[in-house]
Formats: sequence, structure tokens, C-alpha cells
Amino acid sequence: MSIARILICAGSDSGGGAGIQADIKTVTALGGYAMTAITALTAQNTLGVQAVVPVAPDFIRLQMQAVLDDLGADAVKTGMLGNAEAIATIAATLPPGLPVVVDPVMVAKGGAPLLLEAAIGALKQRLIPRATLLTPNLPEAEALLGGRIADVAAMQAAGAALRALGAQAVLVKGGHLPGDTLYDVLVGPDGVEVFEGRRIPTRHTHGTGCTLASAIATGLGQGLGLSAAIIRARAYLVEAIRTAPGLGNGHGPLNHAHTVRFS
Repeated sequence: MSIARILICAGSDSGGGAGIQADIKTVTALGGYAMTAITALTAQNTLGVQAVVPVAPDFIRLQMQAVLDDLGADAVKTGMLGNAEAIATIAATLPPGLPVVVDPVMVAKGGAPLLLEAAIGALKQRLIPRATLLTPNLPEAEALLGGRIADVAAMQAAGAALRALGAQAVLVKGGHLPGDTLYDVLVGPDGVEVFEGRRIPTRHTHGTGCTLASAIATGLGQGLGLSAAIIRARAYLVEAIRTAPGLGNGHGPLNHAHTVRFS
């Protein structure tokens, strides 16, 4: 059986916990083959982002085209894109017919902005309509819609509103809500599905959004249905958080390698 090829368009995290580095680890751990088009370089660690250098849109396109022309792809995942030019380039270069998971990365775990405010319109107009699945957390969904999301009912309404922008399905992630029970809400063509979980008390949550989106994209590339891909991705993420290595003095990275078995 051929291995699922996952093309990731996202920024690089020098600390290795999020971005391209987390994406590659996730795809590999779940049995896929990760390929990349890097959209930005960041200098960051568990304490925050110190600097961001965007990659020229033409070079983003060249990275994507080089991969697609030779290796091909079974699914695409987008993460940090930074500006409207990068968004437009990626949307124009995406081949038709592939599953596309769009993680609308806007703010780093430590609070640094990762998407220019002027680029939100391009995200809504150019990339979200190409999404098989859009995976916003609550602050991202609020930024896209311009309102507050305070409970599960509001998450369902937000998912429907975001789906109206053209995405086939939306997974609104509820980790920012208070309480020990976590809710993620999937709004898709088959209706609404609510996933529940228990909050793990830890500060080591850097890269959770990147990891979940890449895990879902891997499942879709492997032929899983959307709900099945989300269920497996959430289980993988929970164990990666639970067994996090405890590195750094801030929001530490996950244990992406927990599926790997050594003989």
C-alpha cells in the first residue's frame, strides 16, 4: 500500500514545538509522508516568538509546485501563512480535488500575532472556500466572525457561519472555554457532531492546533472519513499532551513520537 503524501504549507518554529516541525513529526508518527512549503521563518522558543521573516510568495509557489510535480500529494494542510500575498499564492497553487485542512493560525501560544489583520479578508475569500475542513480555535473563530463565542451552542452557530464562507466542514475547537470538560464541535454536510474530552492540567500545550490539523490531514490522505480522522487525531493529540517531555520554561512541546515503538 502506498504511503499517504501530505503537503504542509506553514511557518517554521525554531523551537520545534509547533509549525512545520510539529507537522512533520505528526504526519510521520501517524504513518504518512510529510512534504513542506515553508511560508515564514520564526525565531521562537517555549517563551514566545522573537522575530518572523516571511518567505516570498513566488518561492512559496515554487516549493509547492516542485513537490506536486514530482512527488504528488494525497492531502494538504495549511498553517501559519502570515500575509494576504502568501494566502493568494497558496490558494492559486492548490491542485483541485485534494482534501485541504486549513488551520487559520493567527496568534502564537504566547500572544504574538502570526497573521496580519489585513490578511483576514484574503483568508476568508481565497482559502477558506477551498477547505475540506477549517479548524479554528475560539479566538480565531471570533476574529473571523467578529463576535464572542461563550459556549457550545455558540460554537455550533459559529461553525455554521464559518461554513457559509465556503468550507465543506468546520471543526470549532473549544479549548479556550473554562472547565474540565473540553468540547470540539464539527459542523459539516451531515450535521453537527460534538466531541468531548477531559482537560489535562499542564502548561505543555505548544503546537496543539498544528498537531491536530496535521493529524486530521494525514487521516484524510490515508482514506479515513472526516469523523474517523478527527477521532484518531484527537486521541493522538491527547496522548501527545499527556506524555509531553516537559521541555522549556514556558508553553512546552508535545510528545509527537509516542506512536513510535523501539525494538
